[in-house]
Amino acid sequence: MKLPCRPTADSLASGDGPCRIWAPKAEKVELLSGGRRRAMEAEADGWWRAVESPGHGEDYALLLDGQGPFPDPRSPWQPNGIDGPSRRLDHSRFVWRDQGWQAPPLAAAVIYELHIGTFTPQGTFKAASKRLDHLRELGITHIELMPVAEFSGVRGWGYDGVDLYAPHHAYGSPEELKTLVDACHGRGLAVLLDVVYNHLGPAGNYLSRFGPYFTDRYRTPWGEAVNFDGPESDPVRRFFIDNALMWLRDYHFDGLRLDAVHAIFDSSARHFLEQLAAEVKELEAALGRHLVVIAESDLNDPRLVRPPAVGGYGLDAMWNEDFHHALHTALTGESRGYYADFGGLAPLAKVLGRGQVYDGCYSAYRRRRHGRPAADLSGHRQVACLQNHDQVGNRARGERISQLLTREQLKLGAALLLTAPFVPLLFQGEEWGAATPFLYFTAHDDPELAAAVRRGRRREFAAFGWPPEEIPDPQDPATFAASKLDWSEASGEQQAELLAWYRQLIRLRRSIPALNDGRLDRLRVDFSEEQQWLRLQRGPLTLLCNFAAQPRRLPLPAPAADLRLLLASHPTAAFANDTFTLPGHGTALLQSSP
Repeated sequence: MKLPCRPTADSLASGDGPCRIWAPKAEKVELLSGGRRRAMEAEADGWWRAVESPGHGEDYALLLDGQGPFPDPRSPWQPNGIDGPSRRLDHSRFVWRDQGWQAPPLAAAVIYELHIGTFTPQGTFKAASKRLDHLRELGITHIELMPVAEFSGVRGWGYDGVDLYAPHHAYGSPEELKTLVDACHGRGLAVLLDVVYNHLGPAGNYLSRFGPYFTDRYRTPWGEAVNFDGPESDPVRRFFIDNALMWLRDYHFDGLRLDAVHAIFDSSARHFLEQLAAEVKELEAALGRHLVVIAESDLNDPRLVRPPAVGGYGLDAMWNEDFHHALHTALTGESRGYYADFGGLAPLAKVLGRGQVYDGCYSAYRRRRHGRPAADLSGHRQVACLQNHDQVGNRARGERISQLLTREQLKLGAALLLTAPFVPLLFQGEEWGAATPFLYFTAHDDPELAAAVRRGRRREFAAFGWPPEEIPDPQDPATFAASKLDWSEASGEQQAELLAWYRQLIRLRRSIPALNDGRLDRLRVDFSEEQQWLRLQRGPLTLLCNFAAQPRRLPLPAPAADLRLLLASHPTAAFANDTFTLPGHGTALLQSSP
């Protein structure tokens, strides 16, 4: 069968055109809508067209060779969940108020990752919009939503989505998601969306009924791999790229974060990621709005963000896990699992100055060499954090960094994050040291799947020495409820102090050019493993960090008379001749005289 390079993307979901479905496996496709059952007409290359299409807001489903009913693979709305009928949606009906909006560049970004279901007590798009002023006052420029595509049940992280074109029904309607994005833009906040293109969830995944969306030539840790490079893969690639373009075009998102791209397997001459990046750039030109694509990967491969002309994929940025691991271990001393590859201040100094710790050197945890040099990259090409959903939620008890460190250590970690050369990312509630955990939670209706998830979670952590009975049950509604942010905490005395610290740091980052240049070659790091201090210099700024529990005198980069104190985590921090005294776990930001 000869497949076109760019087959038409129309489907039942389009809302204002003829209904078309790609189902090359089927001999007969029927449309169920309005109590009627109508055969669809076969077209070339496995496509089917409805003779009479449902209108906006009407429910419909599909029968394949008499089997079903199934939702549309491109369903724009699943108001009754993954097994219910699809509902047609005309995106052009929504009235946007963000004309002329442009997102701030990543070079100036401070990203805030949030999970709609736990960000507010209500857990909805509508409720999230009521907290936007808090984020604007904090100094956030970009909100990053964890996945919102329809998944099994009413609770979940979102990484097991199956109806990738439909916002999760428990969070609200498609119109309410658009209203949230519109409200963000009205407050000067860009919005990024986390999307998952490496696998689909185990429940409600009907794609294989329609066509060869998956392949057994590769395997992911979460299930079947997507068929990006095998026979009939062109329409599969089109399906996922059209999904990305839909979120950017029809929901006005300003960019995407691609989950775990190391599990997107593609041996094609033009990798899926390169094609995706190129088509997003085409859409950017057509819309006249700046758009970005950020990748998560554990390969430490800068090829992701290098231009195609030199063999790269042309993405805008990638997550820097090495920065998190190096900072986390320096603060906590943890050494289990992949943290065994870090520890001490040397890895932290290296990632600050070279962009990555594992840049082709040997990894004891992996028992092989890992990564590739990235020191020539701008720091704007890497997103760094002190914590994120994975690093919190993949702990057995979902402890945030605030549950592992003292208040002074939290200030130290925040200062390094927000003065580092990378694009900083905060996780919801981090700014006040939220005490609520962020646990792994699910709400699968299938009892066998629910039991399998429960067993898998306990087995995973038992290998690290955790008693199985101490692992929270993902299916228990109490696990989800415990993970919701408690906004009343933010007004507590200690929490307000930390919140003010974050606001000050973000304000300085946004106002001082040296903190925004992304130039690793202009940065200098000195440290002492024995005395447990680190000194970071960026242009006229010097960040002094004491990782020890005892006070330390740190050497200054210039005579004390030529320096002034901009910010200190504790009032006892002070100049002492040509040194600077910091209390235990203290930090201070200095500026040299012009």
